[in-house]
Amino acid sequence: QSKNHAMSIHAFDLNSDGVCELITGWSNGKVDARSDRTGEVIFKDNFASSIAGVVEGDYRMDGSTQLICCSVDGEVRGYLPGGEEMKGNLMDTSAEQDLIRELSQKKQNLLLELRNYEENAKAELNTRLKEADGQRGVIPANTQLQTALSVNLGSDSQSAHVELCISTTNDTIIRAVLIFAEGIFEGESHVVHPSLQNLSGCVRVPLAPPKDVPVDLHIKAFVGYRNSTQFHVFELTRQLPRFSMYALSSPDSATEPLSFVNCTTNERPQRVVMWLNQSFLLPEDAEFQSAPFQVCFTSLRNAGQLCIKIKPGGEISINTDDIDLAGDIIQSMASFLAIEDLQVEADFPAYFEELRKVLVKVDEHHAVNQRLTADMAEHSNLIRSMLVQAEDARLLGDMKTMKTRYVELYDLNRDLINRYKIRCNNHTELLNNLKAVNQAIQRAGRLR
Repeated sequence: QSKNHAMSIHAFDLNSDGVCELITGWSNGKVDARSDRTGEVIFKDNFASSIAGVVEGDYRMDGSTQLICCSVDGEVRGYLPGGEEMKGNLMDTSAEQDLIRELSQKKQNLLLELRNYEENAKAELNTRLKEADGQRGVIPANTQLQTALSVNLGSDSQSAHVELCISTTNDTIIRAVLIFAEGIFEGESHVVHPSLQNLSGCVRVPLAPPKDVPVDLHIKAFVGYRNSTQFHVFELTRQLPRFSMYALSSPDSATEPLSFVNCTTNERPQRVVMWLNQSFLLPEDAEFQSAPFQVCFTSLRNAGQLCIKIKPGGEISINTDDIDLAGDIIQSMASFLAIEDLQVEADFPAYFEELRKVLVKVDEHHAVNQRLTADMAEHSNLIRSMLVQAEDARLLGDMKTMKTRYVELYDLNRDLINRYKIRCNNHTELLNNLKAVNQAIQRAGRLR
């Protein structure tokens, strides 16, 4: 905002606080040093003419580095860094001056705020006579923004998803909606801006969280009338349940998975029902009549089945073929019920069969690795012996024998390199299988 222009800038630690300040040379001859953190001026000086350049160097040739400023008239000044006792400020200021500067800053902020109020009042006064209430952005005082979450099973053109419905409580319309959420949208945000022909008091936004984690949806909606030029901004936060990507299904129609996790708790069944209502999107609150009680879900991602049974005596059974999902459910339920240690019985036949195959591969790779190591050691001894024989033949002048030994050495070396490549590939596959075993251990650990 200054009418003067910065002619040169440089970074130099002028107050010896260990952090470089921004040194600026101006067209009116002023030189100032500002803190890079607060923008506060800690030093300033004035030249008779415009600044030509700001550099640093040993100006007096005494071994100390100074800040050097030069004007367009050829005037040169050098500035030594301040001592440690300066405490980061080279200006000769007092407490009263600091207070005046702080109050001046507050004054500027208040004047700017007052100017904004005056401009808004002027705009409202100018439009009051020629615009209707809707155009001025006036809406009923009891207008509220409501949100609802539901499961949409999708169609031929759209995959299954969670649907967020945002609506108003009267005849106002929603002009635009901004949603901020981590891990759901690209760029962590999503904007819905209906066309003028499709404006209404309800906006539906499809959501498809990739992972089973609770997500906070920060929603901002522009509410007004169809012919409004100014809109009211409504802000609210809605939490997406952790297992929102699972739709309630009928126990009779669902095929019960073979894999299961069983556990026993001392909690009342009503507490488990409270956890269900908090963690899943149920069309209506599940009512617990008497044990046994069963709830079935279908995954919107891969159509996998999930059944949760509450049996007499506090026994809970979770049937699913996804061991990761079972672990997430156990962890979520234990956290909600404040259970520190939970004894479980689990069986995942398909997953454990895959793990058994991986363990067999690990044993095979170990055996291959040991055999290759022994072969390489044997080849190394053979190479050492051939080198001695080739050197003896050279000293004796037996060129034919020497040539034969070196040809054999070449073949052995090539064979050794090939075996080393095989060993590297075997080692890579062994590491991948060991990683799979480690992941299986971690997944099993989440079941308790």
